[in-house]
Amino acid sequence: MKVLVTEKIDGRGIELMRKRGLQVDEKLNLERKELLDIIGNYDALIVRSATKVDRELLDSASKMKVVGRAGNGMDNIDVKYAVERKIECINAPDSNSIAAAEHTIALLLAVCRNLPKGDSTLRDGLWERSRLMGVELYDKTVGIVGLGRIGKMVAARLQAFGMRTVAYDPFIPELDMARLNVKKVDTIDELMKICDFITVHMPKTKDTIGLIGEEELKLAKKDLRIINCARGGLVDENALYTALVEGRIAGAGIDVFVEEPCTGNPLLTLDNVVATPHLGASTREAQVKAGIMTAEKIAAILLGEEEMTGTR
Repeated sequence: MKVLVTEKIDGRGIELMRKRGLQVDEKLNLERKELLDIIGNYDALIVRSATKVDRELLDSASKMKVVGRAGNGMDNIDVKYAVERKIECINAPDSNSIAAAEHTIALLLAVCRNLPKGDSTLRDGLWERSRLMGVELYDKTVGIVGLGRIGKMVAARLQAFGMRTVAYDPFIPELDMARLNVKKVDTIDELMKICDFITVHMPKTKDTIGLIGEEELKLAKKDLRIINCARGGLVDENALYTALVEGRIAGAGIDVFVEEPCTGNPLLTLDNVVATPHLGASTREAQVKAGIMTAEKIAAILLGEEEMTGTR
């Protein structure tokens, strides 16, 4: 059985599969044509977020039994078509939850306290304490859009700062939120009106793209700061840019973009935006867990130790 790895995963995952008797080829940074030419030789494929596993690629993968994403989510994989082709799709959803939650907190604090600007101006020989006045989290209201694994972790951590936590998630009952000391709101509009901070933790689907857009941002408090460490496009980038430029909201922390790698995005020109290059899962611990969890699932499926179910 042959496994193709097209993006860097932790070496312990590679070694695990080889010890189980699988042939593992690491071929990083492949050109699209080269990938299409060789994919038919492999029984399994492991990717992260850069490789687009679309219909064209799946049609060329004549021997493919399983596609694995070493991370959370599978929005770069055409899961529906893969399942039609009887190709299993797996990921490692718990591998980067802590890393993503912690990065959310880091971005939120960086936006509130002007940390990047403070660092850069000090290095330029300036001492701009008065211009870089920040705001506190204590006794403020944070709205969490999506109260899944990561959203729950973010809520718990922000409650430790003395924040009031409210959430929009139509799939989580009010009683379950209450047990987490989170108040449930029924609409995004309601959330926008009452929150000082909003952080987004929804998966990217046709229903969540543009979930926070021009109309929603019109309802926001003027001092709202919004954080997106989930997926690019959940917050409409053009609407966000306009709201920031016009001073209708105070700031944003962005880790994910519609187009990645991201160059020339107008959000990167704004002083009230703190941006990072999709670092939410970029911790040593998260990458180790993602590599090992994905490798274990791939090996179990290829060796017949787990029944194929379509997705997991």
